[in-house]
Amino acid sequence: MSMVEAGVQAQTHAATQPQDTPVETVLHAEHDQGEGSTARVEGWTPDEGDDAARSETPAAEGASAGPASEDAVVEAIATVHDPEIPVNIYELGLIYAIDLYDDGRVRIEMTLTAPNCPSAQELPIQVKDAVEKIPGVKSAEVEVVWDPPWDMSRMSDEARLALNMF
Repeated sequence: MSMVEAGVQAQTHAATQPQDTPVETVLHAEHDQGEGSTARVEGWTPDEGDDAARSETPAAEGASAGPASEDAVVEAIATVHDPEIPVNIYELGLIYAIDLYDDGRVRIEMTLTAPNCPSAQELPIQVKDAVEKIPGVKSAEVEVVWDPPWDMSRMSDEARLALNMF
């Protein structure tokens, strides 16, 4: 057998053997998580406020070697601006939920100011990219939702002040 034939046989043999790499199961916040599954570290929705999310896992906060904190994710999201509005999307109230998992995944539900928003394609990608830059975040999933629809009551006082909408 020539060296070329031996190399081809080795590559074919390596490709047909099962790999020992574990396959990750994708879990969503709304699904039941059984034994051995990845547990959610923190979660946030505008209705719960910051106190409810922080009380879930106080040990996870400030852990530099562990998953990212809610504050770090919010800071990253706040770097994303709607190009037509001089306020970041967090202050505009476009973020509906943030779920942090102990394996480094982050799931975000967001909306847009209108279904025909010209930035509909780029804003979710910008949020995903900003969150994935945070140390401790392995991946980010951004889902655009339309229920409940966005209205100006979701804006923070800072956003209202910046836009002269008081």
